[in-house]
Amino acid sequence: MSFINDIRTAFSRRDNALNQLLLINAIVFVVLILFGAVMFVTTGSSQQGLVLEWIAVPSEPMLLLTRPWTLLTYSFTHIGFFHILFNLLNLYWFGSLVREYLGDRKLVSLYVLGALAGVVLYLLAFNLLPVFQGRPSILYGASASVVAIIVGAATLLPDYTFSVILIGPVKIKYIAAVVVLVSLASLDKGNAGGEIAHLGGALLGFLYIKQLQRGRDLGTPVQAVGDWVGALLSGRPRLRVTHRGGSTTAASKKGPMPKPEQNDIDTILDKISRSGYESLSKDEKQKLFRASQK
Repeated sequence: MSFINDIRTAFSRRDNALNQLLLINAIVFVVLILFGAVMFVTTGSSQQGLVLEWIAVPSEPMLLLTRPWTLLTYSFTHIGFFHILFNLLNLYWFGSLVREYLGDRKLVSLYVLGALAGVVLYLLAFNLLPVFQGRPSILYGASASVVAIIVGAATLLPDYTFSVILIGPVKIKYIAAVVVLVSLASLDKGNAGGEIAHLGGALLGFLYIKQLQRGRDLGTPVQAVGDWVGALLSGRPRLRVTHRGGSTTAASKKGPMPKPEQNDIDTILDKISRSGYESLSKDEKQKLFRASQK
């Protein structure tokens, strides 16, 4: 089937992280729908609660220890159509920006670390704050990861604009601020666990970009695990490159990339003010990022 071949092709490419994240979320959603339909027809119940019990994050730490995989599976799990629709739209819009500017590996790192940060804050809140005592809960959805990407993009390029329906051009720093404020305002609206996870993702997105601008990639462990899993699935051994004697590679001779001159940055900023960030070439975007590093 061409549909299956399209999915296989999407996952075989190494430079296709955004589409792969979108596809995983969509595939899990469809599988859950089909499973629920089959169970309803055969048993009279969709067994939705039973499924979520094994792929969503429980608020009880001891129960979580028996289901560690939920730390990741929850971030690809959706039940409601509008829940997945808004998450995937935001993942596509803001993820495209992060991917274009920082690359696939850092996009995946931001997604995974945002999910983990959301879980951490969620568990701390439900086990330490009196208001949540005696209220067991489960957490699922890509929202923490998506909010991490939204805030990360806004931290990276605060003055980049999106055209919002009925409003017009809006800088993404304001969109990110609204997302955070809505989560804070919705803590008492029935989905406190989800809103707390959003805030954890937002904090991670901000810290990730700030640390990256200082030369430290918090996503290095995620990338290392991803490389190991990729090598395991492909069956190809990872090669270790060593250098004998005093030989030096061409890359090491070059040293770190020099920071661009202020005149170059001023020219790039003028171009952004005239034509927008999307008018920049890849080289100009890289210069702007290097200039932002401290």
